[in-house]
Amino acid sequence: MTTEENLACAKAAQRRQGIAARRALSPEARQAADAAICARAAALPQWQKAGRVLAYAAFGGEPDLSALLAGCGKQVAYPICGEECSMRAACPAPVDGWTRGAYGIRTPVEARARILPPEALDLVLVPCTAFDMDCRRVGMGKGYYDRYLPQCTGAAWFGVAYEAQKVDAAAAGPLDVRLDGVITERGIYLWK
Repeated sequence: MTTEENLACAKAAQRRQGIAARRALSPEARQAADAAICARAAALPQWQKAGRVLAYAAFGGEPDLSALLAGCGKQVAYPICGEECSMRAACPAPVDGWTRGAYGIRTPVEARARILPPEALDLVLVPCTAFDMDCRRVGMGKGYYDRYLPQCTGAAWFGVAYEAQKVDAAAAGPLDVRLDGVITERGIYLWK
């Protein structure tokens, strides 16, 4: 196997394990963890200073940030995934602003949304399938965030995950971006 093939296999294994770990949480444990994650995120200086945030609509057992985002007084955008693994930050319209997008994920209706340029964002909250203490992450495998985050030149990048998804060393390659931090129910890991 080549180095690239070994990395792809390691990522796939960490992705499967991380998704299984988050789905294995009981409803009570998930609710408590989501509340703790939202409280930790709200206490972040980067959150408190942010006017424009790119978040995500929880899917497949991801931590639910709706308690943090609802009525927060910030411009909150959500990803719209496009061709060639492109991504856009869209603020959904208040009425009929949502649809099911790629992969069945709740997504803003682009025709009715306000698109925020990546350089205008102050904070990006990124879902993870696995992460490590050095703020490396494993995503779902398409590279949407790895392509998009470098365009967010004025934003802090924070992963969001459950502690059960932490690994000793994330299977990250040269094209995988390092986050500024990762928020879990137990704490916040910061990249030095």
